[in-house]
Amino acid sequence: MKTIFDKATRDGLINRINALNENNSAEWGKMTAYQMVKHCVVYEDMMLGKKPFKRVFLGYIFGKWALKTLIRDESPLKRNMPSDPGLIIKDNYGDVASEKKKWIALIEEYGLVSNYGIMHPFFGKITKEQIGYLVYKHTDHHLRQFKG
Repeated sequence: MKTIFDKATRDGLINRINALNENNSAEWGKMTAYQMVKHCVVYEDMMLGKKPFKRVFLGYIFGKWALKTLIRDESPLKRNMPSDPGLIIKDNYGDVASEKKKWIALIEEYGLVSNYGIMHPFFGKITKEQIGYLVYKHTDHHLRQFKG
């Protein structure tokens, strides 16, 4: 299964990010290209442990089951999945190029990460391996959403 901790996988995602621009429109969902890129920057900050999020109640009940379901195979994430409120970007427009640079820098940081885990707001405590799968799937999901 693809993981963000694999250099070739990161490089492929970075190439796809570089192909994005503010004129890309969503194949599904309500986000603008700016909102999606900014959302992904905030998501990477969370997954790299830079920005902690408060655990949501439903995560205590369904989090572990949902995590296993999401990473059990290579199937892409489903369209229109819900997002943590802290990851929802309200500004419709902004500097896409600047946010893409931040996103790429954060993606590259996964090449430097040692063994760690984080507390995800829905899934709870997750391992480095689980982070690798989730980050790849999340990034791929949004790049498919806004393919050029």
